[in-house]
Amino acid sequence: MTIQNADAETKLTSARAAVSADIVALAALAAVGSFATSILLPSLPTIAKALNVSTAAVASAISIYLAVFAVGQLIVGPLSDRYGRWKPVIFGLGIFVAGSIWCQFATDLPMLLIGRTIQALGACAASVLSRAIARDLLSGEALTRALAFIMVAMSAAPGFSPLIGGLLDTTFGWRSEFFVVAVFGAVVALAYLKYVGETHRPDNSVSIQVGAILRGYWGLLTDLRFIAPAGAIGLFMGALFAMFSGTPRVLIDGLGFSPIQLGLFFAGTVFVVFGSGMTAPRLAMKIGHARATVVGLVIAAAGGTALLLAHWLTPSIWSYLIPVTIFLAGFGMVSPLATATALQPFGDRAGLASALVGFLQMAGAAAGVSLTASIASATLAIGLVQAALTLLGLILYLAGQRRA
Repeated sequence: MTIQNADAETKLTSARAAVSADIVALAALAAVGSFATSILLPSLPTIAKALNVSTAAVASAISIYLAVFAVGQLIVGPLSDRYGRWKPVIFGLGIFVAGSIWCQFATDLPMLLIGRTIQALGACAASVLSRAIARDLLSGEALTRALAFIMVAMSAAPGFSPLIGGLLDTTFGWRSEFFVVAVFGAVVALAYLKYVGETHRPDNSVSIQVGAILRGYWGLLTDLRFIAPAGAIGLFMGALFAMFSGTPRVLIDGLGFSPIQLGLFFAGTVFVVFGSGMTAPRLAMKIGHARATVVGLVIAAAGGTALLLAHWLTPSIWSYLIPVTIFLAGFGMVSPLATATALQPFGDRAGLASALVGFLQMAGAAAGVSLTASIASATLAIGLVQAALTLLGLILYLAGQRRA
């Protein structure tokens, strides 16, 4: 087992020379958590039948996963600042693989929920540290480009994984999904060891006492340089998950789509996010980082508002697809740019800052799902939640820029 212990400058040179391998490995780390969640969506009714419970009860496996994932990041981040990144990543992925195998052999709902909790405890380390490691290696525009790829992967996983899950369920049964997830976690661990390794030397000066950690988080929450972009990301993640959670109601219940067609729709969203995410760093170089972020915020808010207005039109795939595409184009720009803005000033606390970014994302996602589920009309629910959250995100970011 070889651990890379080069200093930041050497690693920066290495990352520029062989950026693809490093960044692809980090992107895979970022995607672990969302891949393990969304792959199950087409199989919830099948799992419910197999475990002799309701679909709503099985859906609690997703809620528990998100809750543990969100809180776990807040613990892993500061631990990685103290002890380095390598141990939390590898230990976390090992726990994730074990939890996935546990879920594969679940015979009742409590056993499944225990497995999902174990999964989340491991996956949170991979996700939060993918951003922290990127900050260890890179800064400035290089960091923005890396985060664009990483955040696109994180957003793409919920797009492709339902299609993969549907195909696995149809061909091999729902338990095969957990096997594939476990294999994916093991492959990601090997890729991390080969292409990334340690990027942050252990620092005994970093306190891991609860009081010190809480003061560190409070300092970030009260610093506009952090909370304005990070809060905007959290609100936009809520808008994204409102779309993901509500789309089955719109397309399957409302427009008669099949599960496979739904999976293809989600897969198509990936290309929109990928295209805009890869465009974001180039636009930032031309018009400036802050202005490019505002452009993305405005585009996404326009898409969310358009979807709200489309609720009163005759339901059709186009009245839904066009506003959603506009929103996703804006989201793909905002995600890497705002994340880079939030992490850039806090290189000495990258684990702590990345953990809080991740927590805000998961909190936003949970809020988006809950708010969407509370409104009977799916198009009204998604449009209202997206319009509200994207406009709030735009206002928060602009307020931070004005005070900066």
